[in-house]
Amino acid sequence: MIKKVVLALWIFFAVGLVAAVMLFASIAYGWIGYMPAIEELENPNYKFATEILSEDGKVMGTWSLSKENRVYTSYNELSANVINALIATEDVRFKDHSGIDAIALARAVVKRGIFMQKNAGGGSTITQQLSKQLYSPDANSVTQRLFQKPIEWVIAVRLERYYTKEEILTMYLNKFDFLNNAVGIKTASYTYFGCEPSELKIEEAATLVGMCKNPSLFNPVRFNERSRGRRNVVLDQMRKADYITEEECDSLQELPLTLKYHRVDHKEGLATYFREYLRSMMTARKPSRGDYRSWQMQKYYEDSLAWETNPLYGWCQKNHKKDGSNYNIYTDGLKIYTTIDSRMQKYAEEAVEEHLGGYLQGRFFAEKKNRKTAPYTNQLTEEQVKQILDKAMKQTDRYRIMKDNGASESEIRRAFNTPEEMSVFTWHGEKDTVMTPMDSIRYYKYFLRTGFVSMDPFNGHVKAYVGGPNYTYFQYDMAMVGRRQIGSTIKPYLYSLAMENGFSPCDEARNVEQTIITEAGEAWSPRNSSRDRYGEMVTLKWGLARSNNWISAYLMSKLNPYALVRLIHSFGVLNKDIQPTPSLCLGPCEISVGEMVSAYTAFANKGIRVAPLLVTKIEDSDGNVIANFTPQMEEVISATSAYKMLIMLRAVINEGTGGRVRRYGITADMGGKTGTTNRNSDGWFMGFTPSLVSGCWVGGEERDIHFDTMYDGQGASMALPIWALYMNKVYADKSLGYDQTERFKLPEGFDPCGSGEGDPSTTPTESTGIDDLFR
Repeated sequence: MIKKVVLALWIFFAVGLVAAVMLFASIAYGWIGYMPAIEELENPNYKFATEILSEDGKVMGTWSLSKENRVYTSYNELSANVINALIATEDVRFKDHSGIDAIALARAVVKRGIFMQKNAGGGSTITQQLSKQLYSPDANSVTQRLFQKPIEWVIAVRLERYYTKEEILTMYLNKFDFLNNAVGIKTASYTYFGCEPSELKIEEAATLVGMCKNPSLFNPVRFNERSRGRRNVVLDQMRKADYITEEECDSLQELPLTLKYHRVDHKEGLATYFREYLRSMMTARKPSRGDYRSWQMQKYYEDSLAWETNPLYGWCQKNHKKDGSNYNIYTDGLKIYTTIDSRMQKYAEEAVEEHLGGYLQGRFFAEKKNRKTAPYTNQLTEEQVKQILDKAMKQTDRYRIMKDNGASESEIRRAFNTPEEMSVFTWHGEKDTVMTPMDSIRYYKYFLRTGFVSMDPFNGHVKAYVGGPNYTYFQYDMAMVGRRQIGSTIKPYLYSLAMENGFSPCDEARNVEQTIITEAGEAWSPRNSSRDRYGEMVTLKWGLARSNNWISAYLMSKLNPYALVRLIHSFGVLNKDIQPTPSLCLGPCEISVGEMVSAYTAFANKGIRVAPLLVTKIEDSDGNVIANFTPQMEEVISATSAYKMLIMLRAVINEGTGGRVRRYGITADMGGKTGTTNRNSDGWFMGFTPSLVSGCWVGGEERDIHFDTMYDGQGASMALPIWALYMNKVYADKSLGYDQTERFKLPEGFDPCGSGEGDPSTTPTESTGIDDLFR
């Protein structure tokens, strides 16, 4: 009888063994379940986010799919604390097995399978867990999960065959989803602790490894104490594995779980407007006229030109990977090296917040207080304001969705006039309040907008880029996308045309009203804000320094408005709707801040304009450089004309409308120009030093939203302070290398009042102050 039982057991064992061999062989050959091909095992389908890096090496943000915000980290970039914590907690014999830990598996079968002990621990190795992450879909039942296990074992063994232990650990930590849009150890380290994986402390590494058991259950943001308890379990496992001493374990377990949480969101962080502009450029498709509305022909023209001339525009569509497919900035793990300097970008954003949020917005609120037409000008009627706000309401997503769902006009208006809880933007942070959606539309129109760009005039590197007050709430980009009337900042173009046609800064004109007859036979006579030196002969230098409209009109009467339009376009302005009329000399045309800054580089760079350069190079996920970008330059005026313009634009600062800059303690050798449009709708300031050109615009969302007084509404009050605050911060940071003692250089023997030739023995040289030329 005993022999029969023993024989039966051996037969049962043999049958089981054969069945197991057949099962695993069937899995290995792909007859049962899914077995990835060798090529797929050697090259798992990882989706890595693209990193956007600043010129000084800071990661400003990432582009990724919504659930794949993963940035690749190599084994050498991992802290030993992470590796030790992971092995001690998840797979203590990881370095000894070949994919399956027989001891842990037997323990799990006996304790959990037979004795039903929930705290017996799992039998899965790190390699098996990686196999599950890579190739197992979510199981809908326990039975389905049990069927997945043998497949994962086979895949784990194969992974061990193709990869080293270090590579498996790296793959595991790059793959794991730590929640809160933190996929992979690099993003998780930044999200929860604000550091790189190599910088993780022992207790921080233990916290992240503790999440590997169940990231939802042990999420330190939502469940701090629970996560801390799990962290302490990991620390105890590290003690048992002799990675830390008992004393270290005890002291670390006593520490509170302190986070430096950074929510990963493309709407937050540094240079948000820049990153979005860059993303839209790189992912752009070849323009097709049929995709543009009739009122978008200007946009079609710009996009078509960019497609042909700008290698960064549509880069993903124009370039292909080795397999022939297009690059994808959301999954290919690229590194985009931009020209932005993170320090200068920070200073620009701080300058906007200090002036716009800390001073100017308060002045605007005060002026509009208790006005029934607010935030619009008092030159509009209440009925006109109501019509404007009604139009704004119909442009909202809420209105469109309700309309599509069949709501009547009365139902929609009732919803828009029903108070509800909401969080709104303030310069002091989000504020919870109760207001109607209609009131919220009016509320956001109160906020002044801005655009700011700072460039190197020699290589075109865009150092700082601010497109508005806050990208989360005001997403329209006023740095490179939006255009506004430029007012008197157009005058340097007019004076450049004059210099190109033989005029000099010393030429004189009578300071009186000017009347020009247009092509239509109409008389045009510009107004002037000042009657200083009325009737006297004044130099062109004096006229530009004081932004005198009569002197501009005088020059316009001597020049061809068509030639002025052509020159403006040669300065890099793409707006085709610039009209060749005499009034053009006062700046009614609309130009972006980026175009203006690019144009003004010619005055600091001997007449050579350089286009904005946003990116220097792109690397693939393996670190190979796959694209390089170089500056695009064009000579727009002669060097002689540029030197003359430099003299006059410097006088704007030292003698004219830009003098307020000096009140901020800036002593640098610089040129610039203020600009204010009709009714103070737009305030501009363009300023440049020998090695930096920056421009700023400030205004309302619409032209009828503006200050009603010149005191606050002029460019010198709205835009100039942002420029000055920014430059003071730049100069204060000695690591940037900008120096207020740097001076513009003129060629030896240059004569600004003649043809450019002079007697070297009497004409100031490049080391002489430009103001001395007029003494």
